[in-house]
Amino acid sequence: MVDQVKVVADDQAPAEQSLRRNLTNRHIQLIAIGGAIGTGLFMGSGKTISLAGPSIIFVYMIIGFMLFFVMRAMGELLLSNLEYKSFSDFASDLLGPWAGYFTGWTYWFCWVVTGMADVVAITAYAQFWFPDLSDWVASLAVNSDPP
Repeated sequence: MVDQVKVVADDQAPAEQSLRRNLTNRHIQLIAIGGAIGTGLFMGSGKTISLAGPSIIFVYMIIGFMLFFVMRAMGELLLSNLEYKSFSDFASDLLGPWAGYFTGWTYWFCWVVTGMADVVAITAYAQFWFPDLSDWVASLAVNSDPP
């Protein structure tokens, strides 16, 4: 019986394939979706949907529609002056140096808060799957993982 299974598996073995170094549009879209779906998305959306119900999907659609136009406007600003490298450059040039300084540090602070929120979300997920695991063990594991 084992020999028959092995023979069938050998007959269905694919021809030798080689790896290629290229990204198609599909790969780039999947990378973008993976980047958009963060650790906190499921946790935050799940709590919101449980409180507000399925109507929150309509609210997400409205906010997404507005953000689409905000991102289009930022793209237009970026292409209007090729010296711009970030949106703090937009603020610095259009509103003054204080606005660029404030925007840059606000951006940095947002990423610090995002990192802490990710650690909290990952710890909550670890607690769900491993209830006996201490909170500090999951946080230490997340923080000790090299980038």
